[in-house]
Amino acid sequence: MSPDTDKLQWLVDIEEIKQLKARYAAACDDNYDASAIAVLFTEDAVWDGGMMGHAETREGIRTFFENASNVVGFAVHGISNPLIEIDGDEARGTWYLMQPMVIRDGSAAFWYCAQYEDTYVRTKDGWKFHRVTIHARAFSPYEDGFGKELMSALPAS
Repeated sequence: MSPDTDKLQWLVDIEEIKQLKARYAAACDDNYDASAIAVLFTEDAVWDGGMMGHAETREGIRTFFENASNVVGFAVHGISNPLIEIDGDEARGTWYLMQPMVIRDGSAAFWYCAQYEDTYVRTKDGWKFHRVTIHARAFSPYEDGFGKELMSALPAS
């Protein structure tokens, strides 16, 4: 491939991964649409939400998110600052998350801040998540104000 073709493919790959992450956030914010979320992952994927839970395989991820809407009644996944590295048919990415959320029964609301660490694989159906890991930074009760309960520091890259 020519250098220009390589650059163009790099840009296409970056945009496709951004769209993948945007579809993930939209499905989470659509009452945790488990089917829409699961299809974004490889068959052998891992979703490691740390304090939020853990699931393995596409079907395990689907089952996990089928339950999520029973716990979280409202959430907005504000995802930003992507850093994406492409290496052929594999990629890695980090993102920031700012997520206001309300527990289903209305008993509590929280400010949740975290960083995503993702790995992706190019498949015949396009880019898919192979692993999503969430590192919590803050989980503060809404009433107490933002940033009152900070989590441990992020692991070194």
